[in-house]
Amino acid sequence: MGMDGQEIEVEAMIAPGLPRTTLVGLPDTAVYEARDRCRAAVAATGLAWPVTSLTINLTPASLPKAGSQHDLAIVGAILAAAGLVPGDRLRRAVLLGELGLDGRVRRVRGVLPAVLAAHARGHRCVVVPAGQGPEASLVEGVEVHTVASLRELVAFLRGEAGSGRRADGATVPVEGADAALDGARSSVDGADPAGGKTLADGVSPDFADVVGQGPARLAAEVAAAGRHHLMLSGPPGVGKTLIASRLPGILPLLSVPEALEVAAVTSLIGEPITGLQRRPPFAAPHHACSVAAMVGGGSKIARPGAVSRAHAGVLFLDEAAEFAPVVLDALRTPLEAGEVSLSRSHGEARYPARFQLVMAMNPCPCGNAGVPGRLCECSPHVIRRYRGRVSGPLRDRVDITVMMSPPPSAYLALGSRLPAPEPSAAIAARVAEARDRQQRRLAGTGWTTNGAVSGAYLRNHLPLPRATDRLDDAILDGRLSNRGVERTLRIAWTMADLAGHDVPDEEDLWTALALRRGETHLLPGGVS
Repeated sequence: MGMDGQEIEVEAMIAPGLPRTTLVGLPDTAVYEARDRCRAAVAATGLAWPVTSLTINLTPASLPKAGSQHDLAIVGAILAAAGLVPGDRLRRAVLLGELGLDGRVRRVRGVLPAVLAAHARGHRCVVVPAGQGPEASLVEGVEVHTVASLRELVAFLRGEAGSGRRADGATVPVEGADAALDGARSSVDGADPAGGKTLADGVSPDFADVVGQGPARLAAEVAAAGRHHLMLSGPPGVGKTLIASRLPGILPLLSVPEALEVAAVTSLIGEPITGLQRRPPFAAPHHACSVAAMVGGGSKIARPGAVSRAHAGVLFLDEAAEFAPVVLDALRTPLEAGEVSLSRSHGEARYPARFQLVMAMNPCPCGNAGVPGRLCECSPHVIRRYRGRVSGPLRDRVDITVMMSPPPSAYLALGSRLPAPEPSAAIAARVAEARDRQQRRLAGTGWTTNGAVSGAYLRNHLPLPRATDRLDDAILDGRLSNRGVERTLRIAWTMADLAGHDVPDEEDLWTALALRRGETHLLPGGVS
């Protein structure tokens, strides 16, 4: 049920009577068809299927059952009831896997969250399909065995020597023990943030590739340091996607609990897992996606959507104004709650959704509105309607807005003679130092970043920056809402953390206000 696992006990009884197999316990179609899969697999393995009345019960009977992961437990219970395997190992093992007609054991979704739930309920032995051993072995304190066929499962249950191959790979505690994964950085440094796959050239996107765009680079650094949401606006080809795709490269590596949550979501989606991925995930759904694809959905039991795929990482919405308004507004609750709750007829599924939102959009449908030297073909009504597709409440939840413009042609021509752009490694070092300052300041509060701090804590427990009269003026002018004031203060604290200040000064507050309002031309220090 979402990220929560429910223990299902399978009972089998063979009684005198006409040959008949009955499966009870509110099974769906996939579970009900397990009768035929198991019968064919048993025959292919050379074993005898009961020729009398066979009743299979899945308890608790009141809980609807879905999926094919029950096959191994069902066939194990049948074989034990027929006296073909002893019941000792079967009673203390959790079995997960789908059976093929030829007896092969196939992969199933959700092995990691199922093993986590089994461990929480006191089970210490699990049997999973071959190839999913590394995934199940991520949980410490569980003995993992892999089987590639029903024949291997029978050998394991009979206790035959060499049966039930132990899964390779070190286990990782659910809490703490980051030292156990110190070597994980080398395994993910060449990973594509979109899903941990190695890029064709073996190199991760780097900020050294970004020419100019000082305000956008600053905004990305501040967003990464304080975990702030970011909107990039500018004409086509200005570098919005270029900067957004490089944001995961400057974020700190995930902690072990965060990495386990991300891996559990990946497991529920059905993607293979070979180890913990420490690089924050990067999800970029297409602008034609539906509400179900964005926040999760599906019949009976809802599956995770893009917001959960981006948990503990970055959710990038390119061409944000092209998304359906109802899809964008569906993000408002996850942005505040950090999770999604999806109710269906078979129950409620909860998925984590603490992501960092990055949106990129053009200033108008043609992309040339307000760009010097370019002619906009859109009427004011069309521009207003286009920008209105991103609603005000969603815009108000975005901390930082940057208006990007193309660098001068002379700047590009002198590129080889200008100082090299700062690489991601240097920016990531400053971000990590700022995160450390935040964690020390917020120790014991349950928060670790400025972007998550509540407004009440900002006002009552953190000293207010000097020169807050500028915030008062912005409120009176209608340029800031009450939520906007709190988000401006969060950005000011992040600016102070990056600069090494104990309390935000006037320049930190002024910069925060400019980033909040998208007034990048007002940034102090001549940032360009």
